[in-house]
Amino acid sequence: MQENEEKVLRLILGDQLNAAHSWFQTVNANHTYVLLEMRSETDYVQHHVQKVVGFFAAMRSFTDLLVAKGHHVIYSKINETAQTTFSEAIQALVSQHAFDRFEYQEPDEYRVDQHFKQLTEELNIPVALFSTEHFFTKREDLATLFAGKKTFVLERFYRQIRAKEAILMDGDQPLTGQWNYDADNRKKIPAKHIVTQPFLFENDVTSILAEIETAGIKSIGKIESKRFIWPVTREQSLRLLEAFVSDYLPLFGTFEDAMTTESWSVYHSRLSFSMNCKLLSPREVISRAIEEWQNRSTEISYNQVEGFVRQILGWREFMRGIYWAKMPEFGSLNFLNHTNALPDWYWTGKTKMNCLKHTIDQSLEKAYAHHIQRLMVTGNFALLAGVHPDVLDTWYLGIYIDALDWVEITNTRGMSQFADGGIIGTKPYVSSAAYLHKMSNYCQNCYYDKDKKTGDKACPFNSLYWHFHHRHTDKLANNPRIGMVYNLWKKMDTEKKEALLEQAEYYLENINSL
Repeated sequence: MQENEEKVLRLILGDQLNAAHSWFQTVNANHTYVLLEMRSETDYVQHHVQKVVGFFAAMRSFTDLLVAKGHHVIYSKINETAQTTFSEAIQALVSQHAFDRFEYQEPDEYRVDQHFKQLTEELNIPVALFSTEHFFTKREDLATLFAGKKTFVLERFYRQIRAKEAILMDGDQPLTGQWNYDADNRKKIPAKHIVTQPFLFENDVTSILAEIETAGIKSIGKIESKRFIWPVTREQSLRLLEAFVSDYLPLFGTFEDAMTTESWSVYHSRLSFSMNCKLLSPREVISRAIEEWQNRSTEISYNQVEGFVRQILGWREFMRGIYWAKMPEFGSLNFLNHTNALPDWYWTGKTKMNCLKHTIDQSLEKAYAHHIQRLMVTGNFALLAGVHPDVLDTWYLGIYIDALDWVEITNTRGMSQFADGGIIGTKPYVSSAAYLHKMSNYCQNCYYDKDKKTGDKACPFNSLYWHFHHRHTDKLANNPRIGMVYNLWKKMDTEKKEALLEQAEYYLENINSL
């Protein structure tokens, strides 16, 4: 090491495990990388134990990869440092090792971003900020596209980015002449259809679990210490990607919205954890799916791959763009003024409603539920029940292994709870039992009767659906997307209305017993 060369400390966060990043393409003896397991990150909400284990395991595996390539790395495990925040830990390292410069990549979460902006002001050495080199778009791109607009339109954003990146395009037009095949992707699992079983890993995380217990980290959910099912390395993530394109992509789009007690993941990729901690890039995931479709076009219909591309290139980037356009205000929006507590059984799964029992049990066991389970089961019920969006945010952010603030809060507070008043979704996503029956087999063998709206064992979704619209008439009645609902409500006879409202009030008062 030459005396006049700067000693640089480079921080890698747990969701920045991008081996293809330009930082790692050359080895420099003056550069030290640091990864930190911090209490500030394990404790800001109560996380699923699989989420904590997953990030720690992925961070440790990534460290091994860097060391094997010759990089100098400092790694601090959860019980190895007295500091509880990044700021404290970085300042201690700078002082201890006399670093001349601190560098870090753009945090994906507003909370962490603000933390490092404050640290930048406190450090007495130069600081440099770098891109994570992961997303297709920059933080500010969506805000620029929709400058002056009150609402953001996914389809416009999706089309622009597809054209710009030349993905599934024929010149300046979409391949096949049609942009969106969402209408083809709403099929229910047929009664005799056997869903392909999910491709799982069996990672031994015994030592990490012991360290978490020693640290006294409080968590929720279940875990098998020697059969941790999620990928924790880039190699495993690539294997999961290959399993998806080989075995699940052929039916992904068709059953994208389907739910069944026979499968917890149906044909979803389950790549979100690997992507959100950047073990995989969205570009390579999309490219691999398109390549598989091109090679097997007689087996894989176009709607399968277009639906998958839209989830990543469209929705994922769209959520991030809205997050950076609207934070921090977005994090406190409560358009419908909901104030109710989350039912106790969201933490235990002990409810007689089969759809919620199955989805919550699965979430506690697997740290996962696919997007329709989140939107139209747990989210739907919470919205109908008037749960405070702050409380629901905390639950979603804690229970799912792929839940990071930038993608969770926009989906929950915006798409799911309509707490943003229509920035993301043009209407509240609520339904009665009819939709749940249409898209799942949850209503079979349920304690409640999906066809009953009032009376003993009437499905709670039915009366709560009308109660929701009734109590929010002033804010929703003029919404053109749901005008038909209010027309039906107006035409309903008074006695029927009163019975529905009375049934719903009873359920709301006894919500923990449902």
